[in-house]
Amino acid sequence: MQWRYVAFDLQPQTALALAGDENKQLTERGAEPKPLHELPAQDPVNMDNVDNPFNPSLAAALKKLDPEDGEQIMEYFKTHALLSREKALLQASVREQKKLLVENAKLKKDIEQLRGQLQEKQKRRTAKALLSQAPPPESVSPALTKPDTEPASPSGATAAVPTNRPPPSASSREGRDRPSRRRRGERKSRPNSDLLPLGAESLIDASRLDLRVGKILSIRRHPLAEAMSVQEVDVGENCPRTVVSNLGGVKDLDELHGSLGVFLCNVKASKMRGVVSQGRLLCCSASDVRVELLVPPAGSVPGDRITFLNYPGEPDRELSSKQKIWELLRPDMQVDTKGMANYKGCGFEVKGKGRCRAPSLTNCSIR
Repeated sequence: MQWRYVAFDLQPQTALALAGDENKQLTERGAEPKPLHELPAQDPVNMDNVDNPFNPSLAAALKKLDPEDGEQIMEYFKTHALLSREKALLQASVREQKKLLVENAKLKKDIEQLRGQLQEKQKRRTAKALLSQAPPPESVSPALTKPDTEPASPSGATAAVPTNRPPPSASSREGRDRPSRRRRGERKSRPNSDLLPLGAESLIDASRLDLRVGKILSIRRHPLAEAMSVQEVDVGENCPRTVVSNLGGVKDLDELHGSLGVFLCNVKASKMRGVVSQGRLLCCSASDVRVELLVPPAGSVPGDRITFLNYPGEPDRELSSKQKIWELLRPDMQVDTKGMANYKGCGFEVKGKGRCRAPSLTNCSIR
């Protein structure tokens, strides 16, 4: 296509054609056109109309000025107008994206501040609980704290005081030694509780439990208790563990041979009717008669650890029997309406493999 330069001399006819179709028709009929200020305002470019963004009067004026290339000039203008429109939309979306990124960064900063405040409050509560549990210091009478060596008396009174005192009796020596021994014991034991840093006492949640997938290698009835059973369990260690469980609702123990279960492995070893138990088998039960083993997800192997998404952390080496951590956590362990095991709404999860569940029971407790 050969382009030609067109000289635009804004004569009255051309201006009227650009102004609108109404004046154009008046001019063709030989009537006197209306003044430009009386004509309705017309926008030569309408970006909302994608197919034809230009006013028809502008297209007509260009075709009239250049009959051969007027249509191609209008196509060029249309393409340029559409590109400008796309560019404006893209810039608007980029500005909106930057605005959202700034808001997200601000929200993230606020969340970090709130998390720090929550941790500080938890540390203060823990320190307050430790101080409230510490025994109050015993009051010592002034007579017991009086020093044995009395100050020298004035020279004039030395004759009146006898120099040979009677030896103290054995009972009085015991009375003086007993509170002194108590005070020495307090000095040794008090730093253990008073000098603990804030937050040294770990919070009691499910992250302190060492829950693992275990395979039952063998199972038999307890020789001294009909409701109990003794299992040899592989939990991913060099040698299997012996676990004593109360499976009163399970009649056929041979069905459990070779099956997988969930075991608590950091409980203190204890004797149960003469047999040492080195762990605890987790079961779900709707009553004493209906008892089922928790089932790990498919693909689990002995030794896989069971974690909780909302409670990260490493488990204790051994649970303290004085704190009774398992007894405090057990009421919050439930099987929901879908049969999934959870702690405070957070599932028993083996990373990358799935969640633990009950075979058939729902809305029941875990023990």
